[in-house]
Amino acid sequence: MNRRITLSGFVAALVLLVLPAGCHKQEIPVDNMAIVNKALYDTASNFYVEFDEYPDQMRNLPIGVFDSGTGGLTVLEKLLSLDRFDNISGSTGRDSILDFAGEHFVYLADQANMPYGNYNSEGNSEFLKELVIKDALFLMDDDYFNNSIEETPTGRKPRVKIIVVACNTATAYGLDLIRSMIDQSGTGVKVIGVIDAGVNATLDALELKGDEAPFAIGVLATPGTIASGAYERTLREELERRGITTTVDIVNQSGYGFAEAVDSDPDYVNPLLFAPRSTYRGPALGEADGSIKQELLKAYNFDFSDNQMLARRSPGGGYASLQLNSAENYARFNMVSLLERHRQSGKGTPIRAIILGCTHYPFYLETLNEVLAELKDYREDGRYPYRDLIADEITFIDPAVYTAIECYRTLREDGNLAYRISPTKVDAYISVPSSLLEDNCLTEDGFLTFDYKYGRATGTEDQSTKQVPFSHSNIDTNNLERIRLRLPYTYSLIAPSLK
Repeated sequence: MNRRITLSGFVAALVLLVLPAGCHKQEIPVDNMAIVNKALYDTASNFYVEFDEYPDQMRNLPIGVFDSGTGGLTVLEKLLSLDRFDNISGSTGRDSILDFAGEHFVYLADQANMPYGNYNSEGNSEFLKELVIKDALFLMDDDYFNNSIEETPTGRKPRVKIIVVACNTATAYGLDLIRSMIDQSGTGVKVIGVIDAGVNATLDALELKGDEAPFAIGVLATPGTIASGAYERTLREELERRGITTTVDIVNQSGYGFAEAVDSDPDYVNPLLFAPRSTYRGPALGEADGSIKQELLKAYNFDFSDNQMLARRSPGGGYASLQLNSAENYARFNMVSLLERHRQSGKGTPIRAIILGCTHYPFYLETLNEVLAELKDYREDGRYPYRDLIADEITFIDPAVYTAIECYRTLREDGNLAYRISPTKVDAYISVPSSLLEDNCLTEDGFLTFDYKYGRATGTEDQSTKQVPFSHSNIDTNNLERIRLRLPYTYSLIAPSLK
């Protein structure tokens, strides 16, 4: 954010200075988070944004997309590749012209502060909300840091016309807060999130008539998203709105460590290791929720090759320690855990759809499908414990494509599609730890320590992380290769600018 002060901003600040202390609360909404009031009213704040300078005509502004990491690029890929509408009439139907052709995009991966799903479990959901607001502010402001050393941002970028919250956890905890802030800003910017899109996509795909036999819907999402109850609540509300009276069981599974593993977080995966380590934060052997169960090892069918599992044997021949060390094994663990959770509930309804409630998960859809096929044929003591819990046809729901559709419809209705004939463009940014942080706030690898990351206070002027352009120095090599293989549209637009 910047510290530039307009004349109107200076006058507003002067008024606040000369008014009695009791008058301040009348000028600034007391029910706002501190970060919102800083952005709207405090011209001396690092986070103040000159909303009064927002362009009146937004058609040619970029589309903003943010996520807690690179997983949100799966949403960007759907935006870039969408062809669901006739570009002339706007009616539904492919016309072999990409719906967002010629649009510009600004993408933010808040990598330094991820995973968002852990803030609630660490008792700091208020800081998560502040992070979500800061993500939106970055997209709505016009500057960025060129590197982690800069004390004030010197890079310049355009503001955005719409914000796509590509993170499920951010949507659950911060979408309403962003909308409230934008309403107060008077800019007219719209914001959409992935949860409503995912729920509507699920029920549309199931084509419910109201007289079906009871069934189940699985929700695989981060611990924070599951704890918020956002998916189950939205599913129940939409089922009621559609008049569906069929019994629908909802199976919520926290994706322990899955998103972190996809983004190569060293607390969860480290391909250079050969044995279990004390700094590991992923699932381990045990009986508590989120633990690897000894009795389910055959069902998990983990891949032990190439250090994808870090194991230590016990004297008796079993395992004294097991640590997941690949995103594929995290996918296996969480899919088996979802089915086992449903089996233990005793409800016995077949799962007909599974919502991938985190943008990182679609990267491993092939593995998730493979695990379901294995579980359907998994035999134990002469019986098939999971076979009846898996419908003959099961649908994985990636909310990304439906979020892209909602984005198109919103921009079209508002008359804010750019209709450029010039090439589509993506400017991508990622958060990194500030170089001004003290050494005890950082790990040996230069990441925020776990305790510092999840222990920060809200309402301060601290800029512990900074948004800088994507580069080879801040994008993990494995992540970049995964993006190249699975997200071709996105990769083709971000790769040329990487330094």
